[in-house]
Amino acid sequence: MRIAVALVALALAAAALPQAPRSAQDSEIAAKLHQQFSPKADFSRVKIQVEDRIVTLTGDVPSMRAKLNAVHQARQVEGVHGYIDNLTVAGPTVPDDQLQRQLADRLTYDRMFEGQTFNALTLGVHNGVVTVGGAVRDYPDRDSALDIIADTKGVKGMVDKIQVEPLSPMDDEIRLEAARRIYGNPAFTRYANDPAHPIRIVVRNGHVTLVGVVDSQVDKALAGNQVRSIPGVFSLKNDLVVAR
Repeated sequence: MRIAVALVALALAAAALPQAPRSAQDSEIAAKLHQQFSPKADFSRVKIQVEDRIVTLTGDVPSMRAKLNAVHQARQVEGVHGYIDNLTVAGPTVPDDQLQRQLADRLTYDRMFEGQTFNALTLGVHNGVVTVGGAVRDYPDRDSALDIIADTKGVKGMVDKIQVEPLSPMDDEIRLEAARRIYGNPAFTRYANDPAHPIRIVVRNGHVTLVGVVDSQVDKALAGNQVRSIPGVFSLKNDLVVAR
């Protein structure tokens, strides 16, 4: 009983003591971030808190790009172990359906002449938060898509679910041969002349998926037949949609 009473007394005494000041390292991190943020108008409404080398950012910024830049700078400061992003984007509000159409148009023509044919992205927008998925050939293709989203007015948040396909010389050969057989076929001249490249070719470990929009069921079947017989193709998933 005496031991229990003594422990309770010690706990009460400890609770009555003033809290220890923030560590010198936390103060140093906060000072560095304040120094970096203060000259930039985009960060004028950002508040910084540091505890146990975890940075918490609150307040608002004018754009999604500014939000990403703030988080990036916080992550780069020496000694930071993590971050909590509570920033909100205070820029203009764009209706979800309008924002989705704008992004779809921009992403459709992204990376033209740089492997655009081999990327197939999906988009969803809810309350200004954009979820982007699908598959791309490499990391520059993914980064380019994310940059477009971050730089579009009305985007309040971004969720990246893009799958980057693994490096594979065999898959690259399949991609090139599939593109040659589809876009080099005289029956598909109208698709070859479309800069949007409406038939997208996704390849992962020899498994091919065709994505996009064609004019008829005949075109869909023909595109699939062109790819199915390519050496090294293990399977084909024909997800082409026939326009109505």
